[in-house]
Amino acid sequence: MLKAVIFDDEYIVLQGLQMMIDWSKYGIELVGTASNGKDALTLFNECHPNIVFSDIRMPVMDGLQVIEKILLIAPETICIVFSGFNEFEYVKKALKLGVADYLEKPITIPMIEDAIKRIIEKINFQKSISSIQSKWEDSRAELLEKATLDLLLLGEEAIPKWRDSFGYEADQVVCVTVLAHSSRDFILQNHLSYKVVQIRNGKEQLLVVFHFQNEMEDLWGQLLSQPEQMGIALGSGRTYKLAEAKKSYKEALQALRYGQFMAEAGWTRFEDIGENPQISTDLSEQEQAVIFNMRTGDKEGLLKQLDFFIQQLEGQRCNPDVTEREILKIIYLGMEVAKEAQEDVVKINGGNFLPNVEIRSLNTKEEMYSWFRSQMEKILDWSLIVRQQLKHGAVEKACKYMKENYFRDLTLQEVSEYVGMNSTYFSLLFKDEMKHSYIKYLTQIRLEQAKKLLRDGHKVGEVSKKVGYHSYRHFSELFKKYVGVNPGKYRDSF
Repeated sequence: MLKAVIFDDEYIVLQGLQMMIDWSKYGIELVGTASNGKDALTLFNECHPNIVFSDIRMPVMDGLQVIEKILLIAPETICIVFSGFNEFEYVKKALKLGVADYLEKPITIPMIEDAIKRIIEKINFQKSISSIQSKWEDSRAELLEKATLDLLLLGEEAIPKWRDSFGYEADQVVCVTVLAHSSRDFILQNHLSYKVVQIRNGKEQLLVVFHFQNEMEDLWGQLLSQPEQMGIALGSGRTYKLAEAKKSYKEALQALRYGQFMAEAGWTRFEDIGENPQISTDLSEQEQAVIFNMRTGDKEGLLKQLDFFIQQLEGQRCNPDVTEREILKIIYLGMEVAKEAQEDVVKINGGNFLPNVEIRSLNTKEEMYSWFRSQMEKILDWSLIVRQQLKHGAVEKACKYMKENYFRDLTLQEVSEYVGMNSTYFSLLFKDEMKHSYIKYLTQIRLEQAKKLLRDGHKVGEVSKKVGYHSYRHFSELFKKYVGVNPGKYRDSF
């Protein structure tokens, strides 16, 4: 039901309009009256009516002043003014303010009822227009989501339809970054430098960021703070030209998966989980799952994935040559992952591991499947043994390097290369040994050094740069989170 109020300093007008009009007949509730401008404004702020009837001349504050303030607060309010015969200048001013109608005094019941009918017609028309506009906007948003998902799945061939859905801003897009996250509640607001399209693909929660310029500091600032504050995991792919958006999509999913495996809230970049140039980035979901289970040392997960792979081969009724080729592909993929721990040739079966030769000696598919599972287990077991042998020394070497270079833009890639390991493998090894991630360890080193510099009286901006943070905002947020007060207050306390 609509709500209305009446403002007039004449008692008889207020009483007459309250008593002699059946407001409910028009779907309106009269929620209050006021006889001066000050009380009128107070009543409006308390009741938030949809319709205001107001006399122009009132004590304390005139009706036009009241309406001007109301329309500043709630411009959608419908205002009708009462005016005398000699108040034409006031009426002109009222119309400029945006009143919906004016009625000349003396006011009669038919005049009010006619005004109410016009108001109802206007409101219904506005609702109709709003409904059509809302449906159009929803339809346009759905088309854009579908076109953007096609862009991630199909690549360059989906660009024409995406351009049609994105609109005139499509020509301004210079690159795209895909984010995958673990919560429906995580959103990014559009910005002058980028536009965000939110997509849900099955269980995948995605944010596709279309950049209008190459400068991305505002976006990175949000990603550094928001996910961790919300306690969610977020993974980002690298930034690509539009035609390569699907690469960023796959990378974002991988980054999210590793972030969730590390069981730490916050932002995980694909750059930080590393690449193996010997392994193609254009892998199936199943092949990616094999890599993941190999790297994380999850034997149970690996064997389940292999069983699923075998079931698929059985269902496809492949001939022996195709089956052999698919099995060898997975085995060589596993070997490449195992080599990430150590660049030496995998020493399985006494260093004479030749899967392409061994598989030819098998006669039945059951023998082939059994051999396949056992070889993948051997590769994983070898990898885990090497991990234990190298873990302590590699992590100790890395920790020393971080303490000596914390003030630089130190990346996981650089540290892992320094200890001679693939960055993904090293990050898992580091977490296993130190019980928290590489980035948290580096953050602790930097913030302890920051506390020393602040106690010595250095300015906050200087300290931020000295300990490796080029974003003052990011440094301040991290410092307050770990220390409990912002860096300025911490410095002043000493």
